[in-house]
Amino acid sequence: MMSTMKRLARKFKKSSDTDDDKFSLPRVDDARPIDNREQEELVRSFEKAEARQSRLWRSLFAVLLSCFAAFLIYSIYQQAYYPWELRYHAYFMEDIDSQVIILADWLAVLACLMAIVGLLYSSEHRRRWIWHSCFIGIILAVFWLYYMLRMPKFRWDIIWLPFGPLSGAGICLYVSHLLNESSEEVRKLRGYMYAYKAS
Repeated sequence: MMSTMKRLARKFKKSSDTDDDKFSLPRVDDARPIDNREQEELVRSFEKAEARQSRLWRSLFAVLLSCFAAFLIYSIYQQAYYPWELRYHAYFMEDIDSQVIILADWLAVLACLMAIVGLLYSSEHRRRWIWHSCFIGIILAVFWLYYMLRMPKFRWDIIWLPFGPLSGAGICLYVSHLLNESSEEVRKLRGYMYAYKAS
């Protein structure tokens, strides 16, 4: 029995020594310091991965917000050429002038475009664009909620009118914050590099 166990242990050790086993943990000595070249390669790979992820997420949310802005432009077109035919605008037929609704929709498009510019524009003023978009979203939310609360029955199906642009800007602000935090962590990693020359 003991010899069988030893044979199995030797067989397991031989199989785990080969690189064919993809499910075993690496057996690298983590206590040994890595030299400058390895550190530079590692940090550079983190920077590339972070830049790629940042581009991906910023582009994804910019596309989503662009789709919402395109929907709002369609809504403006419908209200301008076929007033009150869209149900979510028809609710306000007696309270708001058609031109005011068109103006509110244009402001929502502007808020979306500012958030998109804030996501894609690479400078230190990036967050300022998104904050301006949030402020426009707050103004629109107050405007739409004022008229929604004056209705005889509150319509939950149009809750996106007050909170659509504000939510879009808020999500963009949050995404931008997370990506900036990630970028800052990678920058800190470069500052933690130490001088070591492998022999």
